[in-house]
Amino acid sequence: MTTRHLQKWHGAGNDFLVDVVTAGASNWTGEQAAALCDRHLGIGADGLLVAEVGDHLVMTLYNADGSLAEMSGNGVRCLVGAVVRARNLAGDRLEVSTSAGMRTVTYRLDGAEGWASVAMGRVTFAEALEGTLGVAYVGNPHVVVRDQSEWNDTYREQLASQLSEKIGGANVEFVTVDGLNHVTLRVIERGVGWTLACGTGSCAVAAILALRGEVASPVVVANPGGDLTVSLTRDEATLAGPMHFVGDVDWTP
Repeated sequence: MTTRHLQKWHGAGNDFLVDVVTAGASNWTGEQAAALCDRHLGIGADGLLVAEVGDHLVMTLYNADGSLAEMSGNGVRCLVGAVVRARNLAGDRLEVSTSAGMRTVTYRLDGAEGWASVAMGRVTFAEALEGTLGVAYVGNPHVVVRDQSEWNDTYREQLASQLSEKIGGANVEFVTVDGLNHVTLRVIERGVGWTLACGTGSCAVAAILALRGEVASPVVVANPGGDLTVSLTRDEATLAGPMHFVGDVDWTP
């Protein structure tokens, strides 16, 4: 059986296993990705990132349940860190082709610690669902809800399931506005569950709240695993935050 040589990274606690391969050499299946990401029976991660290096750098993202996702703001930063480390690249910028389009990542990396800014592209909006602050698309779908202190997590999970189902699957963000430039976020990701951070969700929250006049750019989004910063220019978002190398992993399925 073939052994996979992977890297583990996280961005503000949103953790990924990354496979850096030559273009056309990836042969992952959703079932393998789910087995790898299982936190009890596998290595454990919020998702698997496959970086195909060729004329273009191409990202494929598997959620923890093996389903494919369009985009991850934390994931694309971690993928760039893994490629830079694997290929010993110089420079401070990479273009990444994703299912949501091209993304430009500006980075710096010093050993295991790094920082990166991602031009996330246009944030688009759909009609808000009843009882929510809004619905936004940042390459992937998001439903944003104002959090309530009296809710427990069982209720939040039930509500997220109901809201996600109404638009065919979505990440659901529970947000508290702390001030004009600071919000606190918790998120249940489609295909993953609770995560310590969500980059696209942070962008969706900032964009929806800015549209409502509740925040102004830049917005610091306090995720459970760390802070991310979202800057808004017209209808486009830029996401900035940390990336951290955890270790190398050899996995034989």
